[in-house]
Amino acid sequence: MYAIFETGGKQYKVEQGSVIFVEKLEAEEGATVTFDKVFAIADGDKVNFGAPVVAGATVTAKVEKQGKAKKIYVFKMKRKKNERSKKGHRQPYTKLTIESINA
Repeated sequence: MYAIFETGGKQYKVEQGSVIFVEKLEAEEGATVTFDKVFAIADGDKVNFGAPVVAGATVTAKVEKQGKAKKIYVFKMKRKKNERSKKGHRQPYTKLTIESINA
C-alpha cells in the first residue's frame, strides 16, 4: 500500500515505514504530524485518485530529526570587472518516518 501526498510544495510517494526528508516543518522531534492533502492511495490493484484530494484520507508520520542539508556554494563573477561574490546556503529539513496510511 502506498500514498501520494503533498507538503512544502512537493509531492512524495510513501509506504508505511518509509523514511523521507521534507521541507522544514514546525514540529518537535518525536511529535506526530498528519498530512491530509493526499492525492492518491493504492492498495494492490485497487487505486483511488482524488479530484483533487482523496476525501477522508490521511498520512501520519513521526518526526525523527530536524536538521540542515550539506552546504552548497553560490559563486557569482563578472569578468573584467573584479566583481566576485561567494555565498553558502544550508537548507533546513525534517526527517519523517511514515507510521500509517489511512484511507
